[in-house]
Order: sequence, then structure tokens, then C-alpha cells
Amino acid sequence: MADWSERLSELGIELPDVVPPLAAYVPAVQVGSLVYTSGQLPIVDGDLTSAGKVGSDVSAEDATAAARICALNALAAVHGLVGIDSIARVVKAVGFVASAPGFTGQPGVINGASNVIGEIFGDAGKHARSAVGVAELPLGASVEVELIVELR
Repeated sequence: MADWSERLSELGIELPDVVPPLAAYVPAVQVGSLVYTSGQLPIVDGDLTSAGKVGSDVSAEDATAAARICALNALAAVHGLVGIDSIARVVKAVGFVASAPGFTGQPGVINGASNVIGEIFGDAGKHARSAVGVAELPLGASVEVELIVELR
């Protein structure tokens, strides 16, 4: 049985506080052995860290870093509901990228989320994924990520 709290500490990663919902929803919901997170934005200490269209206003590199923040916020939502050490595996990640016309690098951007999941969970972090380009995201964010995790 893996100790994800210990792994986070080894990596020097501290999960943030759960980002308060921006509207009428909750950060995460458990259904049976699965937890579904709401879409998480790149919010740090209450501030949106990356806004605009990727490929024009925001570089792909900066958006990739923002996707990492989104994934950590999603893991914080899971942790707030059931505790990080309850996770057996990450099942799926869905990433949305506010994309400038012609930008097709969504998979690379969402690697920012997938890579940190892999760093933390190793083989238990190998997940199915979608990376979708969209016209707009809440608050003008450049990236949004949601997760589905399986519990022990």
C-alpha cells in the first residue's frame, strides 16, 4: 500500500488548500470507489495564475505549468474529501485549453497535469486522458483540469 503523503513529501510537493467553488457545485464527489473532481483552474492562493488564449496570449510552456497547478488543485479536492492516501490509482484526466485559432498543442499542454500525476503516483498514475481545445474557460483561465480517481 503506497503512502502518497510520504511520496509528496519526498518530491517536495505540498498540496494546496482546496480552491473554493466559484458557483453552485462542490470540488469533488465520491460515487462508490470513484472520486470525480470538478474542473480546477490554475488558482494559487486565491489568484488566477494564467489567463488568456494559449498560442497567442499565453505560451504553451506557461500553460503546461498552469496545467500542473490545475492537477495539484484537483488532487487537493480529492484530499479534502477522502484523503490523498485513499487513492488507489488515477483513472482519467480531462484537460481543457483555451486555444487561439490554429493552436493544436493541447496534448502537450495537458502533459503538465499528466506528468505531475506520474511523478506522484508512478504506475498508479497511468491514466486515460482527453485534451480539448476550447474558446473560453471560466474567469478567462488558460487551462482547466478535472480528474477521476479510484479509491482503495
